[in-house]
Amino acid sequence: MEVTNVTEYQAIAKEKLPKMVYDYYASGAEDQWTLQENRYAFSKILFRPRILIDVTKIDMATTVLGFKISMPIMIAPTAMQKMAHPEGEYATARAASAAGTIMTLSSWATSSVEEVASTGPGIRFFQLYVYKDRNVVAQLVRRAERAGFKAIALTVDTPRLGRRESDIKNRFTLPPFLTLKNFEGLDLGKMDEAADSGLASYVAGQIDRSLSWKVLKKEYPGLSLNNFLGYGQDVKWLQTITKLPILVKGVLTAEDARLSIQAGAAGIIVSNHGARQLDYVPATIMALEEVVKAAQGRVPVFLDGGVRRGTDVFKALALGASGIFIGRPVVFSLAAEGEAGVRKVLQMLRDEFELTMALSGCRSLKEITRQHIMTEWDAPGPRPEPRL
Repeated sequence: MEVTNVTEYQAIAKEKLPKMVYDYYASGAEDQWTLQENRYAFSKILFRPRILIDVTKIDMATTVLGFKISMPIMIAPTAMQKMAHPEGEYATARAASAAGTIMTLSSWATSSVEEVASTGPGIRFFQLYVYKDRNVVAQLVRRAERAGFKAIALTVDTPRLGRRESDIKNRFTLPPFLTLKNFEGLDLGKMDEAADSGLASYVAGQIDRSLSWKVLKKEYPGLSLNNFLGYGQDVKWLQTITKLPILVKGVLTAEDARLSIQAGAAGIIVSNHGARQLDYVPATIMALEEVVKAAQGRVPVFLDGGVRRGTDVFKALALGASGIFIGRPVVFSLAAEGEAGVRKVLQMLRDEFELTMALSGCRSLKEITRQHIMTEWDAPGPRPEPRL
């Protein structure tokens, strides 16, 4: 079957992957309302194209934290990619580099930061979960920096793992032939089988629930740490152990956008964790504009969640995003065709986005404005009920 759009890879992946693995990648939290809404919300945005504009040349290049990339389409962190394909994160890293864009490596990757760096040149970010043992965090961040990673994407929406009922039914755990490679030498690379979800048990045992905006006088044994008083101490602590810029990932409100900036964030990623944490939060595309307005241009704002078309990319940029990250399309295409699948996903989205720009009368990213779209929430009167 010839794949003609990104969404078609999901059905192929479902056929090829073990049920436990496919369900882990595909499912959301609880009723999966937000999982559906992440996609459906894009259909509430329509275009206002401008005509009779010379679109012979379309420039999609942009810069992210000072790094030039070929398009505002980047790869989000997705865990345990070797469950999808034997080459896992190696294949994804090579595909991102070939496309001239950024790959974000998950803390819970099945390839280490050093192994991914060994695949060759490329702009790579590292997604970070904060463990209870801050020495583990410090060691990992420093390894990522030494390996040439260019930024830290600090995930802040996971003090506990969301209730993912497919994982509970499947008693999800990492297959025995794989490890969380970044933690392999720290006796944290495996997760035990549990009565429900092995990953949920792992998170409960390891992830620091106390991570917060304001922590008064908190000591971390073995680390040199100034006692910051005020907002963003934990983010400021991270800044004491790395020179890398920090993106705060998991922001959905104006309040948290302002606090992120106050804490020194270099950027914000509007994310609901692929609808895998708290169900019945808004789709990220609906939360985006509130966060952009709160940021007031002080830092770039990015989006992940639900992007499956080049038209989605255009809509996000029209609402103020500086770029988008894709997650599930990467693991599904990886499962289907390995590196070639990830390359094709990036190329298809690039081609669709370029076409959308041309048909909307935009020759560069700076020409994409709020005036090029209209949303259902712009219209007067009662808003329609969301589709379940």
